Amino acid sequence: VLGADHHGYVIRMNAAIKAMGRNADDLEIILIQFVNLIRGGKPVSMSTRSGEFITMREVLDEVGADAMRYFMLMRSYDTHLDFDLDLAKKKSQDNPVFYVQYAHARISSILRQVEEKGVDVSKLFTLKDDDVSIDLTPLTLPEEAAIIKRLSEFPEVVEEAAKSLEPHRITFYIFDVASMFHSYYNHHRVITEDEKLTRARIAFIVAIMTVIKNGLTLMGISAPDRM
Repeated sequence: VLGADHHGYVIRMNAAIKAMGRNADDLEIILIQFVNLIRGGKPVSMSTRSGEFITMREVLDEVGADAMRYFMLMRSYDTHLDFDLDLAKKKSQDNPVFYVQYAHARISSILRQVEEKGVDVSKLFTLKDDDVSIDLTPLTLPEEAAIIKRLSEFPEVVEEAAKSLEPHRITFYIFDVASMFHSYYNHHRVITEDEKLTRARIAFIVAIMTVIKNGLTLMGISAPDRM
């Protein structure tokens, strides 16, 4: 992995590989674009010549590991990234990592309410594909069908991200899933007077929660139960 300004090394490195009797294609070099730090709506001035720069450690200490990783993975490596330090520290839904984590925490809160009513939801986290003990037929809303379809795409998203060396695909995906959930939650109750519908929707949100957590875990980002 090299900075885009070091593109001249690609030919030299390939030549070195050939000189060692290997195929030049054995070495794959990724050129990453620059990250611009933004504070107060303005770019943070940095210059290596004058010795003025902010290290990754300083950014990490300021915004935390979760925001650091999420923001760095929001763009493809061949695209410039404007890293808004103020946004990364916000505890609001304007902050994309907060928005995704809040979806996980929101579902956790619903499950705590369910457990307080004496319902054991732990088994829902270990269901097999062929398990028919949960009746999902009450899930008839178009929004539910759309989310289920999106959830089913997770393995393919991960595989494509790995093959193309583009982890930002996972970032986009879990943000989309979180967005779909927030919209659904704002319009529909999970805990209803209809017991069958409630049980189906509980299993439904557990599936959403599981995918969000798995996506965050792959990126090394925490999935908090409370926020």
